[in-house]
Amino acid sequence: MRDFQSNIRQRARRAIALACTVALGLSLSACGSSDSDSTDKSSSSSSASSSTKLTAMTGISAEGELGKEPTISFKTPLDVKNYSYQILQKGNGDTIEDGDRLCVQQIAYDAQTGKQLDNANTWTTNSPECSMVMNTSAINQEYYDLFKGKKVNTTIAFGFDDSSSSSPTASSSSDGVTTATATKYIIALTVVSKSKSLTRATGDKVTDIPADLPKVTLDKDGKPSLDMNNYKPGDQLVVQTLIKGTGQEVKDTDTVSAHYTGWVASTGKQFDSSWDRGAASDFSLDQVIKGWKQGLAGQTVGSQVLLIIPPDLAYGSTEQNGIPANSTLVFVVDILAAY
Repeated sequence: MRDFQSNIRQRARRAIALACTVALGLSLSACGSSDSDSTDKSSSSSSASSSTKLTAMTGISAEGELGKEPTISFKTPLDVKNYSYQILQKGNGDTIEDGDRLCVQQIAYDAQTGKQLDNANTWTTNSPECSMVMNTSAINQEYYDLFKGKKVNTTIAFGFDDSSSSSPTASSSSDGVTTATATKYIIALTVVSKSKSLTRATGDKVTDIPADLPKVTLDKDGKPSLDMNNYKPGDQLVVQTLIKGTGQEVKDTDTVSAHYTGWVASTGKQFDSSWDRGAASDFSLDQVIKGWKQGLAGQTVGSQVLLIIPPDLAYGSTEQNGIPANSTLVFVVDILAAY
C-alpha cells in the first residue's frame, strides 16, 4: 500500500512536470535521496524529456467553488492514456507567469471504477505540493506551455495508464474508497497559489567569517567557486552562513528548493552543481545526507550556507558517483524556498 501511495504522489508530481525525466515509473529522487543517500543524478543528467506530447482528453467534469476542493465526475470505465489532460475549471486568480512557483492540491481517482484513491487527496490534509517552478530548464516545455497564462484556481485533470505493469487491479473498501492499486487513474490538480521563486541567495553578506575557512567567490550569475585556503577538515560538521536571508526559517522536516555546488575536500574537485544544470533542485530534508539536514535546518530562505561535512554525516565508507569513500565534502547552498 505504501508503495502505491508513493507512486500516486510521484505521478501527481509528474503531472506537473517536476520529474527530470518523464518516463512513467521512474522515481523522483532528489539530492541525497533516501534510497541511495547520494546526490541526485537523474536531475543532473537531463531535464524533462522534450519528446513528451500532451494530448487533450474529454469526459471529465468538475463542480464547486473555484479554489476549493472540486467535485469530480466521469462515466466509468473511462479509458485514459498517459500524457493526456483536460482543463476542468478555468481559474479566477492571478495569471501564471514565467518564474512562478506553483502550489497545487490534488485528488486521484480510479478511472475504471470512479472511486477516489485512498490517501491521494491533499485537500483533506491541506498539504499542497509546491515543487513546480515555471522554468523550462526544470520542466517539460509541453507542461510549461499548458500552465503558463492560466490563472490561479485552475483545475486540470491528467490521465495515467499503468495497465502494462504487473500491478493488480484496484479493489474498493466498504466506504467506496479504492485502497489497492489502480492501473488506470486520473489526477485532478488545482493551482491554489503562486509566488516568485528566488533564483539565488539574497540578503546581507556575513562579515565575521573565520579567516581559515575555504574561500567562496561568486560569478555574475551566482554560481560559487571554491578555494580550499589550505583548510584541513576535522571530524565535526561546519556550518557557516555566508549570506543571511530574510525569509522563513527552514524546519528539519521541510522540502527545500536550492542551488548548490559540491566539492571533495581532499582534492577541491567539484562533483555536482545545480548551477551547471540551469535549474535549482527540490528535496526533502528527510531524504538527504545527515550533514545537509543538520546544516540547513534553522537557516532562513534567501541564505547562502557553506557546509563542510565529515564522512560520517555524508556517505561514510561507500564510494558515491565519483566521490571517494571516507570523503569530507564541501557544499555551498543557496536556499531559495522551503515548504
